[in-house]
Amino acid sequence: MSDAAAGPPAPPPPSPWQRERPARSHIAPVRTPLSRERVAEAALTVLDRHGLDGLSMRQVAGELGVAVSALYAHVSSKDDLLELMYTRLFDDYALPAPDPEHWQEQLRDFARAWRRRLLSHRDMARISMGHVPFTAELLPHVEALVAIFRTAGLPDRIAAEAGDLISTYIDGFVLEEGMWRDRAAQHGGHDASPARPDWREMTDEMQNYFASLPAQDFPHLRALAGLMVTDSSDERFGIGLEIILRGLASYLPDPAAGPVAEAD
Repeated sequence: MSDAAAGPPAPPPPSPWQRERPARSHIAPVRTPLSRERVAEAALTVLDRHGLDGLSMRQVAGELGVAVSALYAHVSSKDDLLELMYTRLFDDYALPAPDPEHWQEQLRDFARAWRRRLLSHRDMARISMGHVPFTAELLPHVEALVAIFRTAGLPDRIAAEAGDLISTYIDGFVLEEGMWRDRAAQHGGHDASPARPDWREMTDEMQNYFASLPAQDFPHLRALAGLMVTDSSDERFGIGLEIILRGLASYLPDPAAGPVAEAD
């Protein structure tokens, strides 16, 4: 019998390193289970990409690679999802114990921190303005804020309104900043302040316009032309906050005046 009739040669034995190689697994990788936290993170990613008007349950499901129906095991509706996203802003944040000697500085720190958190995600100020923070998760934060007002000595009626006043100011300010960001993005603005990307050029135009107004008709606008508009959102935010804090401080009782009767 010829060698050709004997068939192909037998394969060589496996090499030592092949014998030591573990068997290849055909098991599919384990998928990370859905949770409210994962749903919220995916929703924030979609929010930053498309804005609030483009946020939908379908978009969030697509970001997670699941069917829309899978989301409803963790959030009951889009409103529930928005509330969850809003609550996430408070993660790892806590107000300090109230200090009546430094209550204004504590409120400055709170306002700056809250503004930064709202600015960390696109359109978050719009979500904040639509959700009152009286859920079980957020009530401790509300309690801590009210404690600063009352411990400082503000009258109860003023303390009851002060938290909403400051929160509304922060939300409104950040909402305006977000609108200017979106406007700049639509017009390709890149080289300007972070909060108001196309504001510097407009600042010069508006200041020049105020300065050109007839002095006999607009004496005050003309006199303040250089101050009416600035390109620093941080400065504007700080001045507005100081106006609020000094207004609140005016309600503190004067120790030298003695007790004052409660107004009707």
